[in-house]
Amino acid sequence: MRSIGNFLWFILGGVFMGLCWWFVGLCAFVTIIGIPWAKACFVIGQFTFFPFGKEAISRKELYHKDDVGTSGLGTIGNILWFVFAGVWLALGHIFSAIACFVSIIGIPFGIQHLKLAAISLFPIGQTIVDKEVAAAARNYNAEQTAASMRHNS
Repeated sequence: MRSIGNFLWFILGGVFMGLCWWFVGLCAFVTIIGIPWAKACFVIGQFTFFPFGKEAISRKELYHKDDVGTSGLGTIGNILWFVFAGVWLALGHIFSAIACFVSIIGIPFGIQHLKLAAISLFPIGQTIVDKEVAAAARNYNAEQTAASMRHNS
């Protein structure tokens, strides 16, 4: 089912927004200072081409440790991203979602565009994994939090 969803998504407009992500990535890469943002653009652009069965998750939530993207520098990077590119990519996804919501068949695609719009705003510190991996990471984190709460009580 994921393959069918990804195929339909790609041919019915997902390719356009994926190319937008890659274009922004190329623009960021050319500036040299924008290379970290470019890397995120290419990863999320690939995700935008074939989003079904995958999910964006914080690297801190996945690996249980901070890195440059999940630290204060990542927050600064996300603020800069939001101002220069995030808003525009999010608007592209929102307009694409509205176009998808016109038909009943397009509703799942519209919902996916809205998820991508949210990721567009603050992508630094995020990674793309299979939905099962994201669910396993969240379950592990919930178990660790519950165990720590029982220990502290």
